[in-house]
Amino acid sequence: MNYYNEIKNELVNNEIYKRVKDYSKNKSDLTTYYNVGKLIVEAQGGETRAKYGDGLIKEYSKKLTIDLGKGYDDSALKRMRQFYLIFQKGATMSHLLSWSHYIELLKLKNINEINYYIKIAEEQNLSVRELRNKINSKEYERLDDKTKEKLIKKEENKVTDFIKNPILIKNKCDYKDITEKILKQLILEDLENFLVELGDGFTFIKSEYKIKIGDRYNYIDLLLFNYKYNSFIVVELKVTELKKEHIGQIQVYMNYIDKNIKSMSHNKTIGIIICKHDNEFVMEYSSDERIFETTYLINN
Repeated sequence: MNYYNEIKNELVNNEIYKRVKDYSKNKSDLTTYYNVGKLIVEAQGGETRAKYGDGLIKEYSKKLTIDLGKGYDDSALKRMRQFYLIFQKGATMSHLLSWSHYIELLKLKNINEINYYIKIAEEQNLSVRELRNKINSKEYERLDDKTKEKLIKKEENKVTDFIKNPILIKNKCDYKDITEKILKQLILEDLENFLVELGDGFTFIKSEYKIKIGDRYNYIDLLLFNYKYNSFIVVELKVTELKKEHIGQIQVYMNYIDKNIKSMSHNKTIGIIICKHDNEFVMEYSSDERIFETTYLINN
């Protein structure tokens, strides 16, 4: 087989197809670059030897540049080879993502991480810039290990599975001392980003949500609703390590919402405690699986 001619024909046909059927150029690009990557690997003698065959890529690159013009330098051909190889290792291709999306994903080595970002880029219709920001914030790395295992096994997720740990909170005013009041202010100033850090489907209801327990008024730091999981979310902010009394407090608030606010069609209320440091021992005091504890990281 003349591998160079096969590669050239794939690329020429793709250029023609994109001009005629621009609406499906993503699919055409991805299919073409996958096929080119496959041909390159075969021309180099298989996957094991492919990484040592960059001389052949340079040769093909020079010829393609002469025959087809710019856009096919050795870096581009290496990306196509890598693109093919990651799908051989178990990545899932989505034609809803562009080649530019995949260029960002090719920087990653963990196939499970790549699949995670493919999934959320598809579900959330992420731009290339938005995808890059999520990767740079190490969103996947901040997921719980149990959540990562669920993703691999494609098991059903809970509302708290995609809450990051730590949650990144931007400190735009460069506050030195973070009190609970300032922490809440930082969250409200960048509310959209905060909701994204929690996961998918979170919407804001109110801060300092007033409830009456007995003859006293109490205030829930943040009351949210998750439309994907159909449940209210009580969020309490602490600038100290987690303490058992924090768990007792949020349970009271959750029970109030369940009794007085939620309807029969809603699932049980979820509680999220955002605190300064991890303290797994304290969590043993809580037998309520609806309560999730995470930490925050102030990002200047």
